[in-house]
Amino acid sequence: MELDLIWLALGIAAAGFFIGNGLKNFKNPNAKSFSEIFDDEEPELITENDVHDIIGISKEDAKHLIKEHPDIPHIKINNRVYYPRAKLRKWVENIGNE
Repeated sequence: MELDLIWLALGIAAAGFFIGNGLKNFKNPNAKSFSEIFDDEEPELITENDVHDIIGISKEDAKHLIKEHPDIPHIKINNRVYYPRAKLRKWVENIGNE
């Protein structure tokens, strides 16, 4: 009996969430859909410390990346190097074709 009440309470809470979310976005065509609410957006620019995860190289190699490949897409802001994620992936794909 107690388990049935827990499931009933969870069902009512979920229904309240969906109805509330629907009313909040009523007549708003630019609102996020349910699946977009839970999507984790990746940042457009990544730091030099995180580039090794994207490309699949070691941290030490990532430090020497600009020195050895000056054509890699990057920008410097306050002496920090940032890489545009999409352009970096395209650059890595194209470097194998050269």
